[in-house]
Amino acid sequence: MKLLNCILAILLSSNVAYGAHLSELQKTALENRKVIEKYKTNLEKSDDVESIAKSGYYPSLDLGYTATMLDEDSLFEQKENSVAYGAVSWNIFAGFRDKYSIRSAQLLSNAEAFKLQGIEQDIKLNVALRYLSIYHNQANLKVSEDSYATLSKMHEDAKNRFEVGLIKKNELLKFKVDLDNAEITRKKARAGVDKSVFLLQREIDTTVNLDELTFHEFTELPKLAGHGEYEAEMLSSNSSIQLLKETIEASELGIKAEKSRYYPSLDLKSSYQKYDDDYIIGSGNSPSEEIRTQLVLSMNIFDGFGKKSRVNKATLETRTLRYDLEELSRDLTTGLKNLYLDYQVSSSNVIVSESSIEQAEENLRITRLSYEEGLAKESDLLDAISNLSRAKYNFVAAKSEVYDTYFKIIRSAEGL
Repeated sequence: MKLLNCILAILLSSNVAYGAHLSELQKTALENRKVIEKYKTNLEKSDDVESIAKSGYYPSLDLGYTATMLDEDSLFEQKENSVAYGAVSWNIFAGFRDKYSIRSAQLLSNAEAFKLQGIEQDIKLNVALRYLSIYHNQANLKVSEDSYATLSKMHEDAKNRFEVGLIKKNELLKFKVDLDNAEITRKKARAGVDKSVFLLQREIDTTVNLDELTFHEFTELPKLAGHGEYEAEMLSSNSSIQLLKETIEASELGIKAEKSRYYPSLDLKSSYQKYDDDYIIGSGNSPSEEIRTQLVLSMNIFDGFGKKSRVNKATLETRTLRYDLEELSRDLTTGLKNLYLDYQVSSSNVIVSESSIEQAEENLRITRLSYEEGLAKESDLLDAISNLSRAKYNFVAAKSEVYDTYFKIIRSAEGL
């Protein structure tokens, strides 16, 4: 690990006394991204849905005023008349529909909260991966710059050797071809760093200064608990799973709410009505008033099989959601197993690639000495340089893969 940290210090030159940490970038993203506001708005809407469901417990008050003009008087109604009306009605029993609707609305509100939690975790993961991408691309840039510097020095040396007749022109051209290729690789690597910065800026919705990124989170390889612990935590805490569970429970209550249509409905209603033979109440000659209180028991006997179809539809929707939950649980479980396998492989590759760097450096040193003494060809020297670069690239890739899988495993258990 000491050698690993030394190599990292060489590959990454971001030693600043201040800087932006990953947690700060994630916090900034949650504060700035409009998609978070969208899900918060949906959560607020779900509160209104719950309030609407609770409205069934309250009485209803209606007021009305009607002015009527007929072509002539009738036996029971004057040509010109008006009616003022007021009524208070209250549903006493509706087959527990209100109870189930309220609880269902509460569960759907919980589901919206899990949606918000999930999108927050996704954004944190995306920020972490974008941050890691900059680290990876910057390390690759350093490797390509080192390779270019080495080849440039070798090319200058080859030019000098060519001028004094120690090597042929075709041998010099081999150095030039590899040098040009290193220049192309360096330019691509630099562009890769710039693009990864732009992607991070989009993810957090603000500008990023590359010099302020410390990457101190990548000093040491992360450690994970056992697979079983993360799987249990994932199945109990993952927002996607919890969202479906809440939705299933709400759907089950929806079945009960639909079954309430089979029960009778009991309503209490009290109304006041005043009639006058003029367009304006109180201006006519024969006003009349009526106060009526009614207790109404009603029950639908047949509605064209509508009740049965609604209950069946709600039952099938619940069944579909249960299938979705089963599939999601299996997908996440399989995905977690694969992530753990990737983590173990990439962790092992870090150790292997670290050893490869040592061997490639020693091979380059020996080959360079042999070349200077005329015991090795220029192709051997170029191969040695290429092998060292490849070993460094493998090390950077392996370390990046460790963190990539680590972030995804933590995300699966809602731990970001």
